Amino acid sequence: MRQRALKVHPTHYSELHTILQGKRLVAFDLDGTLIDSVPDLSSAVGKMLNDLDLPEPGEAKVRDWVGNGAPVLVERALAWALQDTPEPKRQQRAYDAFMAHYGAAPNTLTTLYPGVKQALRALHQQGMTLVLITNKPERFIEPLLKHFELRDFFTLWVGGDSLAEKKPHPLPLLHAAQHCQIPPAECVMVGDSRHDIAAGKAAGFTTLALPYGYNHGEPIENSHPDLVLGSLTELLITTPR
Repeated sequence: MRQRALKVHPTHYSELHTILQGKRLVAFDLDGTLIDSVPDLSSAVGKMLNDLDLPEPGEAKVRDWVGNGAPVLVERALAWALQDTPEPKRQQRAYDAFMAHYGAAPNTLTTLYPGVKQALRALHQQGMTLVLITNKPERFIEPLLKHFELRDFFTLWVGGDSLAEKKPHPLPLLHAAQHCQIPPAECVMVGDSRHDIAAGKAAGFTTLALPYGYNHGEPIENSHPDLVLGSLTELLITTPR
């Protein structure tokens, strides 16, 4: 969990989407919302399984397994490869291997989704407090933010192992709101999965969803967010300079 002081700069975005009226904090998920990290995650999963003399699942399967944090991703991959529930010792060995492989190359194939930096910059310039709430292990967050030059937009980031609970539990969202001294009614959660929407609803946040990320093969509309966006730039209204 890290925090940074931010400066607000002038902008030519005079308005934001009406759903942001009265809001002061916007929380973002990371994987599947800001970045497409599945290619690097899939590579690490494949190398992990190779270490154990097990077959690789391929990127399409890994895409449906992402969203509940690294331990669950490893468990799902092992269960698929073994066609059985993995033993704890084998799962720990696999987890250690995955963390090593992913840590060695977390951003080789990962890309930003279109419009992400533009939207974050505009929201930041409008004075919104931006926080990052992900189930990814905390150790990987800052290197990815620095790589994509997103670090300075966020006042706080919380990983899946930063607190006692992770999404879909509301604790990380409530922690962020309390840390920033902003009531949940003035906060928004933006994500791509049912876990983001469930956490947002439980925390009393307005919930915004993106349809292009990782939601275990389910339409995000099934989670009934307050609004589905085609991209983050739909939050912005531009005016001539």
